[in-house]
Amino acid sequence: MTAVDTAETALGVLALELSGGHVPAHAALAAQQAGELAGLIGRDLAQLVPQARELELCVAAAHFDPAEALRPGWSLHRRLAELRARAPGRNEGPRVLAFGADARGDIPLPFQADAALAGGSLRVLPFLLHGEPGIVAAVSAALEEVLLAQGMAQPDTALLAQQAFGAQIEHARYLTVHDLAAMMAMQYDNQGLAVLWPLIEAALLAPDSEEWLAQAPEPLLRYAGGEVRMALFDPAGWCAYYGHDREQCERLERTYEQYLMRQRQMAAVLEAHGLPVLYVHCEAGHDARQSLAA
Repeated sequence: MTAVDTAETALGVLALELSGGHVPAHAALAAQQAGELAGLIGRDLAQLVPQARELELCVAAAHFDPAEALRPGWSLHRRLAELRARAPGRNEGPRVLAFGADARGDIPLPFQADAALAGGSLRVLPFLLHGEPGIVAAVSAALEEVLLAQGMAQPDTALLAQQAFGAQIEHARYLTVHDLAAMMAMQYDNQGLAVLWPLIEAALLAPDSEEWLAQAPEPLLRYAGGEVRMALFDPAGWCAYYGHDREQCERLERTYEQYLMRQRQMAAVLEAHGLPVLYVHCEAGHDARQSLAA
């Protein structure tokens, strides 16, 4: 599988903020609308960073939950890069490419959004800019500088996206994948999940690293090797690990149930980001950290 070469490719998204409760009627666009939208996206980006005209633009004309765009290896962008590499006309100058629904209106598997993550108020369309490493580096740096503050899509771009997807869009703006990651980190902070973000960030930016969440009273987690191991305690093991007095354990049944709910919440978030969660049973009297590191 082709990897995303970040020396030759800048990664971003068109983020669509939807009106509350309104789900887009269409998951992906047919070829003509996809091409029109990609053309407007290319124009907008070139207005923000003129040197972007020297790069190929490749757009996924399908919308996803932000978590799907923030998965190890930048999986959506990797699929886009694979399609770009196979598209005709590679030696004819910078191309504008768009991929969405096929001629029958079906959505190819690489761009089928996760149905379990549908319904959120923010949907994203991945795009990438590809070309000579020196130009990509300059454009990437410029996009990091300007998009967060000035990256609103032009009105006709937002209107076309709204009409084509059958959506009610409040705002449409361009973000780099790092901008999107920062936005999600803030969102998780507001939701009381800030302690989980370092594991997700490690998977995105330093996949070969190791990261722990070992902050009581939170669940014990370890990221390594592309997966997250989560300590699974029975009530006695939970009481022992978190230092509760044995005589209090029977009275802490509800607190233990809340702990299990927290585990399920964290597992759901990690899996939304494409991180498999492996539960490791840890018995009282055993070193839980050692069990997760084994």
